[in-house]
Amino acid sequence: MEYRNILIIKMSSLGDILHTLPFAAALRGRFPKAKITWLVHPQFAGFVPDPPVIDEVLYFDKAAFMKMGPAEKLKYFREIRGLFRSKKFDLVIDMQGLFKSAVLAAISGCSCRIGYCEMREGSAFVSRPIKGEHSRDHVIERYLDVARYLGAEKSDIEFPLPDFGKESENVKAKLAAAGISGQYAVFVPGSRWVTKAWPEEHYARLAELMAADGLSVVLAGGPDDREKGAAIKKLVASEKVDDFTGQTTLRELAALIKDCAFYVSADTGPLHFAAALKKPLVAMYGPTKPERTGPYGSNNATVIISPAQCAGCLKKHCEDCHCMHDISPEMVYEIYKEKMSGKNWPERQENTGDISHAFGRSYADYAFYPCFAQGGAGQPHSVPRRRKAEGRGTAQSLS
Repeated sequence: MEYRNILIIKMSSLGDILHTLPFAAALRGRFPKAKITWLVHPQFAGFVPDPPVIDEVLYFDKAAFMKMGPAEKLKYFREIRGLFRSKKFDLVIDMQGLFKSAVLAAISGCSCRIGYCEMREGSAFVSRPIKGEHSRDHVIERYLDVARYLGAEKSDIEFPLPDFGKESENVKAKLAAAGISGQYAVFVPGSRWVTKAWPEEHYARLAELMAADGLSVVLAGGPDDREKGAAIKKLVASEKVDDFTGQTTLRELAALIKDCAFYVSADTGPLHFAAALKKPLVAMYGPTKPERTGPYGSNNATVIISPAQCAGCLKKHCEDCHCMHDISPEMVYEIYKEKMSGKNWPERQENTGDISHAFGRSYADYAFYPCFAQGGAGQPHSVPRRRKAEGRGTAQSLS
């Protein structure tokens, strides 16, 4: 089936938008002559690919919508429905898979509606879920299954990022004003979940270690991260650490990452931008699962998974939240030194690791480094478990 007018619904969040980029590239490759439109929340529109990958961007302003009264909301929906129907879409692809996206797909006026395998909140009753052979793999592969269903032949992971030239110039000026010249590392300490946050004192200790090597460190993030950035800066004595949290737009943050020498964060949206650019990076994972939503598409990305027994619990709140604390600054620093020196990875012992394998096509280096960490009761513990390799294909050793 050939489609000529396609709507992609993927409105948020930053990490999810970035995970959808390889799908958009594959879709364009399959339908080179089609008009492809993307529906997104305005704050994330700056990461939707430029033409020729995406021809048009439409907006659903959720923040404004939530402030409206019932009559205004009804009027807003009628306007959107009229706009959608004037476009005469012949294929709607709901890559959000939530109630909000299902409503918008339902009023699109298009009878051919599909979505990816994980359709939630009743969205499967509106758009048909496409479940491919990678339905248990990384979310990027799950999205690509939809493209494969439509006839795309995709073997490479491609991130069609927009141009950040203007933002790069703004960032260079900010760096110069702060007295930063030469190479720098970017730390993004913020996270949407409290349980995903790496401790402020850990970021401070790591910044001190890197600064002692002569590398400038820039703390970055949105307005909500200002307090955390200030706290980290206060803990650091070195003048080579600067706090840019809340001082850049989202696109300027992307430009800051684009020109950095090294990147560090927990599981947060900017991490996936750094991975898309194949920046040398370390990501710390506790409650979330890197085999599903970790940095993908880069051999320069290394994930450290907490040695805590409860790692991967997917809890947004926890009364005994120690998993991220169990990842020490020294562990991250060791990987940083190895990456920056270009040396080979240290040998991994088969009986001390959690996971040490590549998923799928070896796009990401998911490594666990042996350690002893403080448990929830303050008792040191080792890591007796070893998780099975997950993802597409056969897991292969990195040692």
